Amino acid sequence: MERRTFLRASALSVGTMGAVGGMSGGAATASAAAPLRVQVLLFDGAEEQDFIAPVEVLGLGGRMSGGALTTTLVTTGRPGTVTCTYGTEVRAPGGWSPEKADVLVVPGGGYNDKTGPGVNRLVADQGFLRRLAAVDALRVGICTGTMVLSAAGLTKGRNATTHTGAKPDLAAQGATVVNARVVDDGDLITGGGITSGLDVALWLVERFLGAKLAQRVETVLEYERRGTVWRA
Repeated sequence: MERRTFLRASALSVGTMGAVGGMSGGAATASAAAPLRVQVLLFDGAEEQDFIAPVEVLGLGGRMSGGALTTTLVTTGRPGTVTCTYGTEVRAPGGWSPEKADVLVVPGGGYNDKTGPGVNRLVADQGFLRRLAAVDALRVGICTGTMVLSAAGLTKGRNATTHTGAKPDLAAQGATVVNARVVDDGDLITGGGITSGLDVALWLVERFLGAKLAQRVETVLEYERRGTVWRA
């Protein structure tokens, strides 16, 4: 199936038409022959938990599915090393390649530091925001990563969530703020709070690889999902 059609079909099945389709019921739509390609964006000041949790969950999901899901760490520009919120240095082997991604995960970090490293530098990068707005992929915001999507105009008039401290700003920028752990608005998925990356990633596994695999991933991680997955 052509990538654009694949993602559109997924969005319609899970919620944009108000109906819950086969994926939430357990059927997989990605496979080793046509894997779901996930890119996780890294940048200086990114919150460690925001991106490590999705990398762990999605990596395990990919392994347990026999390669039906791939995860790549990318930067906004060239490959390189980023320094995260608490000083962890992480090397991203590639730059962001929109044409090679079905899903782009944007973590948060540094939202309250308006002049330091973190999401505010992405928000100020108009070139990056234009590229982000033009992406034909499923956008996923973790914690204050949602505010980057908002700055690109992607949450206006949409259902979304973010960290509690940023919800007033998200609402002021035109989003309909939903007080849920995970908000799935079709081609836009957002998670509220730093640890929500675990639940967002498990929902991605369920949505694209099926409920049975998501449950197996939970069992291996010894983690029980929190809160509600709100669907349009």
